[in-house]
Amino acid sequence: MMPFPVSTSREEKLQIVKVIKDKLLNLHGDDIVGIGIYGSTALGKEGPFSDIEMHVVSRDGVQIKGQEFIYDKFKIEISTMQENEILSQAMEIDDSWAIKAGVFINILPIYDPGHFFERLSKLPFQVSEDAVRSVMREFMIWEPYETIGKIRNNYIAGNLNYLPLGAKDLSWQTAKLIGLANRQFYCTRATTYEESLKMKSKPFGYEELAICVMEGKLSDKEHIYQLCENLWTGLNDWYKELGIEYISTELPF
Repeated sequence: MMPFPVSTSREEKLQIVKVIKDKLLNLHGDDIVGIGIYGSTALGKEGPFSDIEMHVVSRDGVQIKGQEFIYDKFKIEISTMQENEILSQAMEIDDSWAIKAGVFINILPIYDPGHFFERLSKLPFQVSEDAVRSVMREFMIWEPYETIGKIRNNYIAGNLNYLPLGAKDLSWQTAKLIGLANRQFYCTRATTYEESLKMKSKPFGYEELAICVMEGKLSDKEHIYQLCENLWTGLNDWYKELGIEYISTELPF
């Protein structure tokens, strides 16, 4: 087994974060608004091989170069943005909102004299219901609709080896939609399926397919195909319940 990545404790991770924080403040001083950790380490759910993800927020007009590197025993990612830039990004919404919003919400402040991260954490929840519904409508057209078409094409053509990949794509796309519909974000990508299954609003057929994907039970191709069809039906019924119409009755031009 390769000796790296290297196992490190939480205490070791926080110690190197302090070293980085001190170095950045020595270099940039008052140009830095805040420094914080996000990801699994911020949540206290990191593993021994988890990397360290940090936000460094600078004052508007001050550009600090972002970094991603391996130093000693640590894999470190430093995301750098100016104050208004990160505030703007925190208010944006797209199909990956439920996956990405946590990086603006679950932040462990390391240096935050003006309580910037507290203000930042509230912004993702301020997206409007209309914006959520618009994104869900567009994403249904861009991804799940195309995915079920590919699943059907390959099933008809006898290329059953594609079905496990198609099932993974369809279930992942649905998990993103479930997060949006419930206005809830996922703590990490690694727990997305488990968290989505606990959410109140979700389509019929999702749970069975998601469990098969999580458990790697994808060898019965005929069964997987039927689960995908069941979820597709459930997705469309769910959209009707939510009042989201994605099929146009006339040309858009």
